[in-house]
Amino acid sequence: MSEPNARRSVVIVEDHELTRVGLRTALDGAPGLHVVGEAPDGPSGLAVIADRHPDVAVIDLGLPGMDGIELTRRVRALSPATRILILTMHDLESEVLAALAAGADAYALKISPTETIVAAVRIAADGGAYFDPQIAGAVLRHFGTQQLTAPTDSPLTPRETDVLRLIADGRANTEIAEHLHIGLGTVKGHVRDILEKLAAGDRAQAAAIALRRRLIP
Repeated sequence: MSEPNARRSVVIVEDHELTRVGLRTALDGAPGLHVVGEAPDGPSGLAVIADRHPDVAVIDLGLPGMDGIELTRRVRALSPATRILILTMHDLESEVLAALAAGADAYALKISPTETIVAAVRIAADGGAYFDPQIAGAVLRHFGTQQLTAPTDSPLTPRETDVLRLIADGRANTEIAEHLHIGLGTVKGHVRDILEKLAAGDRAQAAAIALRRRLIP
């Protein structure tokens, strides 16, 4: 991953050429971001990501050859440091939850304003977990209709709970540090401890576990 002030590398995997060109133009035109590769389908997208190891991969769910969920799983294995932003046409709960389980870090709708998608890429690159409000609503509705585990004593400290709540809100580490008036290194330490205590592979999974177990409101 890049240092906080470094230029962030991005790969775009999107089958619609006009959308792909629009994303490339927007991201290349944004300070601190640089598109280093693109692909029109899942297999070629995997090859580009495995070759470039970008900071962020922007992946469409509806890809030919290999869908975005399977591509996300494979990217997690081949380039674990790459953050993954999923683009979706609809806030379908099944797709969102499948992408979450596959290891995606951020979610945005294609109909979102360009500046929103650019902001989501920045948040993902900085270690945050961005959720489009409509997508976040779909996830919360799902959890609300499932049989949740009985509330148990949280393994987290009050400060770790504060950090996890902000992670679930899509805040990046720098934003969490500013909000809680603590150092960035302290935030990273809390995130590391949260992942270990919840046996979570990444921040998005930790947020999902916390919602299921009702560790955060």
